[in-house]
Amino acid sequence: MTSSSMAKTLVKTFLKAPHSLKTKIQAKQLHAQFLKTQPYSPSSTSILISIYSNFNLLQHSLLLFNSLNSPPLLAWKSIIKCYSSSGLFANSLTCFIKMRSFGIHPDHTMFPFVIKACVFLKNLRLGESIHGCIIRLGLDFDLFTGNALLNMYAKFQSLQLKGGSKGFAFNVFDGMPKSDELCGRMTQEREKSVIGLDSVTKVLEMMPQRDVVSYNTVIAGNAQNGLYEEALRMVREMGNADMKPDSFTLSSVLPIFAEYVDVMKGKEIHGYAIRHLFDSDCYIGSSLIDMYANCARIEDSCRVFSLLPKRDDISWNSIIAACVQNGVFDEGLKLFRRMLTAKVKPRDVTFSSIMPACAYLTTLHLGKQLHGYIIRGGFDDNVFIASSLVDMYAKCGNIKAARWIFDQMEHHDMVSWTAIIMGHALHGHAHDALSLFKQMEKDGVKPNYVSYIAVFTACSHAGLTDEAWRFFNGMSQNHGIKPGLEHYTAMADLLGRAGKLNEAYEFISSMHIAPTGSIWSTLLSACRIHKNLKLAEKVAKEIFKVDPENVGAYVLMSNMYAASRRWKEATKMRIFMKKKGIRKEPACSWIEVKNTVHTFISGDKSHPLYDRIFQALKDLLEQIEREGYIPDTNEDFHDVDEEQKKYLLFSHSERLALAFGILSTPAGTTIRITKNIRVCVDCHTAIKLISKVVQREIIVRDNSRFHHFKDGKCSCRDYW
Repeated sequence: MTSSSMAKTLVKTFLKAPHSLKTKIQAKQLHAQFLKTQPYSPSSTSILISIYSNFNLLQHSLLLFNSLNSPPLLAWKSIIKCYSSSGLFANSLTCFIKMRSFGIHPDHTMFPFVIKACVFLKNLRLGESIHGCIIRLGLDFDLFTGNALLNMYAKFQSLQLKGGSKGFAFNVFDGMPKSDELCGRMTQEREKSVIGLDSVTKVLEMMPQRDVVSYNTVIAGNAQNGLYEEALRMVREMGNADMKPDSFTLSSVLPIFAEYVDVMKGKEIHGYAIRHLFDSDCYIGSSLIDMYANCARIEDSCRVFSLLPKRDDISWNSIIAACVQNGVFDEGLKLFRRMLTAKVKPRDVTFSSIMPACAYLTTLHLGKQLHGYIIRGGFDDNVFIASSLVDMYAKCGNIKAARWIFDQMEHHDMVSWTAIIMGHALHGHAHDALSLFKQMEKDGVKPNYVSYIAVFTACSHAGLTDEAWRFFNGMSQNHGIKPGLEHYTAMADLLGRAGKLNEAYEFISSMHIAPTGSIWSTLLSACRIHKNLKLAEKVAKEIFKVDPENVGAYVLMSNMYAASRRWKEATKMRIFMKKKGIRKEPACSWIEVKNTVHTFISGDKSHPLYDRIFQALKDLLEQIEREGYIPDTNEDFHDVDEEQKKYLLFSHSERLALAFGILSTPAGTTIRITKNIRVCVDCHTAIKLISKVVQREIIVRDNSRFHHFKDGKCSCRDYW
């Protein structure tokens, strides 16, 4: 046999079995041999187009397609598929229209690609028209076409629930000849749903044949659209049809139990996954991590992660987000470092997950490192990451950097607006916060529940009572937002700070929702500041009714009794706390120096540099006394002599952290301290004077706001 005849035989063999070709090079070699050995044939050319289409070689497919005077069905089908696979969905549909104009009837294998194009163009009416065409041609029996339709309606259902499907406006009937009887009938159906479908379930019910993919599509669609009961009903129906759930089914169902916070049902799914060897699947693992995290079972999330044989970026992101959401911030940061060590590249969602950990721990240095990584990775134009950066810098005490990032953003969404407004509010820049809120409204961004919390916080820290009332009344009148517990708490806080204690009491008592211990505690704190023990006792009774284990209330009442020299009541309160096992949270401050966080507790002598810290505090005390400092021993509630009280004030945690910061950082640099409870009046006075004598800016973040101390003054103007 000659080499020419061998080549002919080989070409014919491959044309009969085109799927035996495994690479693009083999496809091109077959084409070359075809040109050498075979005469022109539309059917053979169509097979070559289908081969190129399988490898997504669009230009080669088009070159051959355009050489055909009257392309047969296979050629049309292949080019439509190739356009769709290349993301050129409008071209795919144009090609379908052109084919129909030539009177060529599509077969059942073509429609999945046409339906895919409808989905990506987000055109429901177009999809319904295609569905009508499928029914009229009697091709709705096909399983793959049915599954494609299920997916299409599920996606459109999701779009409608999220506010409509405004997508590419493409008319499948544009350019189609009026003589085409089928298209004429289809045109008449355009203004109405082809078969009146309003749910994915109806499509499933009309399918003569179903498989696991069919059920998975419906289950996933319902789960994503929040139709949880319907999704679970379909899982049961799937079981009744003798079809076993696969890993995709489980990963769709697990978020439902995460949403319901039903850990027992989630564990049942986990057990099923283990029995059927799905637990090593990355998607199942990530879903289990999310489910346990939502149920506040972070230990189980970590266990699932540790048992995964392979970890992809999704599983890493899931466990990092799980830790941060459950307040295990240090562990979240450790996992992020392990992720980088494992050479797993972070994605945009990674930074959005990890940034709140930096914000909470006020680790500005690490936040800056992450910001650098974000810039190098090209993620800085992502609105979600930019919003996280605004929040991180604001909560780490650098409001200028937060504002700069906000101003550099091309587009602002509700999250970014709220982050910068709340940032300015916490730093005491009330007028800037309110100005930004008004600008947000001018830009057409409608305020939401959280943005009003930021506004009330700003008003509270500046004593803007009248403005706060206007916003409070306007939130429901102008935007239909019903006040929630957080709004009431912020308003009560504002009235309390302003000394309007009786008004605050009446305000809380007249709430449309039952007051909680936390909102009454806000007023109790105000009673302590304004030394109104009579009202405090009344408020404390309200607290103990709804929250008998409220530690803060017992501590505040004990301190108020002590401040009034009513030692008997103070002692009685503390004995009661001891019997009930109620423990006061110790005052704690921390400061980051040279990438290390140093923690101090009031009266703590355990730090390695304590002797130097103590001496530095003595030196500072002498200097600020020359500036007029007089210790306010009323702020210490121990029944001891004045000298002992002075020593106790001297060793408050924020002062220990401040002295360490002065010793450990270069002169002139800003010192940033975080404290877990409110800064006391005496420490506030002392730090103002210390900022003057050491010529440093000192930023202290307590549990309610930031204090910027500089040149003997504080940004709060002594109103906090």
